[in-house]
Amino acid sequence: MRPRVFYLPFALVAFMTASQPASADKVGEVGVDWLGNDIIVEAIHDPQVAGVTCHVTYFDRGVIDRLQKGNWFEDPSNSAISCQQTGPIVIGDIDLGRGGEEVFKQRQSLIWKSVVVKRIYDKANDTLIYLSHARQVQDGSAKMAVSTVPLHGRDVIWKGRE
Repeated sequence: MRPRVFYLPFALVAFMTASQPASADKVGEVGVDWLGNDIIVEAIHDPQVAGVTCHVTYFDRGVIDRLQKGNWFEDPSNSAISCQQTGPIVIGDIDLGRGGEEVFKQRQSLIWKSVVVKRIYDKANDTLIYLSHARQVQDGSAKMAVSTVPLHGRDVIWKGRE
């Protein structure tokens, strides 16, 4: 009989892959200056809402800029988001609470900072809200962007409802 500790790494890997937010596909990269700084454009497919694609942009600092400013391990937390219906909408088991749920997270520093996309369902207006914001361990940021996908009048399938 194997000790339980042997199974712990496998259980952790299984848990982490099962609870991962959506992954992003890099669809664009725009150079903004001669220092190597770029704006990255990524497409995010909501894992619980088929037929909705969000495009998120964020700043990626180049090596020269990192050398000049001295902060090697951090990118700005500014981001922009736009979400649209890109196919038939099929909604799975989503969190309908006011706090919504995290759909995507992209690290902007080694430890302290991330850009996060959360989905919130606005029941009164039958709309999905996608909020992109910075999450920091301390000194929370007011940098945010929002995009909505109205569901009213669209043929939407709810698989997560009873």
